[in-house]
Amino acid sequence: MTDQVDERMKHGPLTGVRVVEYGVFHAGPGAGAILGDLGADVVKIEAKNGDPERFWTVVGGLSIEDPATGESIMYEVSNRNKRGICLDIKTPRGREVLEKLVAGADVFLTNLRKSTKTKLNIDYESIRALNPRIIHANVSGYGPDGPAADMGAFDPMGQARSGMMFLSDPERPQLVHLAVLDQATAIAASHAVLAALFARERHGVGQEVHVSLFSTGIWLLYANYMCKSMLGTDPSISWVRFENSPLRNNFQCADGKWILGVHHPEEKYWERFCRVTGQEALLTDPRFADRPARRKNCRELVVIFDAVIASRTRDEWMKVFTECGLMFSPVQRIEDVFADPQALECGYVVEYDHPEKGPMKIPGYPHHFSAAAPATRSFAPALGQHSKEILAELGYSEEAVEGLVREGAVRMGAAPAEKD
Repeated sequence: MTDQVDERMKHGPLTGVRVVEYGVFHAGPGAGAILGDLGADVVKIEAKNGDPERFWTVVGGLSIEDPATGESIMYEVSNRNKRGICLDIKTPRGREVLEKLVAGADVFLTNLRKSTKTKLNIDYESIRALNPRIIHANVSGYGPDGPAADMGAFDPMGQARSGMMFLSDPERPQLVHLAVLDQATAIAASHAVLAALFARERHGVGQEVHVSLFSTGIWLLYANYMCKSMLGTDPSISWVRFENSPLRNNFQCADGKWILGVHHPEEKYWERFCRVTGQEALLTDPRFADRPARRKNCRELVVIFDAVIASRTRDEWMKVFTECGLMFSPVQRIEDVFADPQALECGYVVEYDHPEKGPMKIPGYPHHFSAAAPATRSFAPALGQHSKEILAELGYSEEAVEGLVREGAVRMGAAPAEKD
């Protein structure tokens, strides 16, 4: 039994599942990357000019261009763990290859517009006709029906329409960057695919699933929607500093770094917090005698603790609070997380040796399995890198492949050069 478990640990839980992807940018292809983390064999079909995400190299004032290739690092994020074929599915021979891929697939994943899918004959009805058991996974901007069903969208538009942009400031909309809702939508799409695969195993039926940026934004804000619906309150005011207890607030320390605490119920921790910070006098101050009084005088109380916390460094306060059982966390930047011992020990950040770019740290797969090993297994493919390999698996001879290239149905590519 031990040997069997050890053998399984070498693979992801979706080993043996084949995904065919025809999508662009991140919200759809990101789901394919996650399924690849889980061990699925993901074949990405790119049109002959390539996924436009390759060329998306500037976001506002931020460059996301890889200087070694001139392409966007987002393409790497969205397309790890995949094999790539460059295919013109609008040609008869290109369509033939697509149909052979679909016939042997478990999942077809796309995030093209509704009208485009119909035009290219990759909508659910067309794909199901080739493989009735297939899971047809769709990612869109706003959903499968309604007046916006055929509108394109990007991450910021989903944040805007769902209410996300007013969460941290009720007056001025603020965007959460970079590709945060895109990634959440990719996670939601992979979740839907997994549920549909399980249903097929139980009931033997393939089906279409649909996830959108808009739906994911709303789903992420579930508690916020319930506040508005049931109580009529605006949850966007809930993190205004001077309306929050010091026990649920963020403070800047002596070294300029930040710390954040969250304690519920507040009454349980108030006395302990005052004593370890040297503010015992507040326990008998009538302005702060109980929770209603502290809430009424919240601004004054936060100002007091702003000065208190500014008297020591973040590491000093973390030691004090941790030792006495108060729940505080350092407010970290991304570069801090790369060295966070908790992230490293749990595999939330892992070392990855990219064959072209060299060693780097990347997010690890966030869930642990006792008998499987999800992981980033390969870097994103160059345009058409695996065309020949995939066509050979479909039974095409070298002569047939050469004919596909001559006819313009397929484009070949080479693997990136390895880093010296």
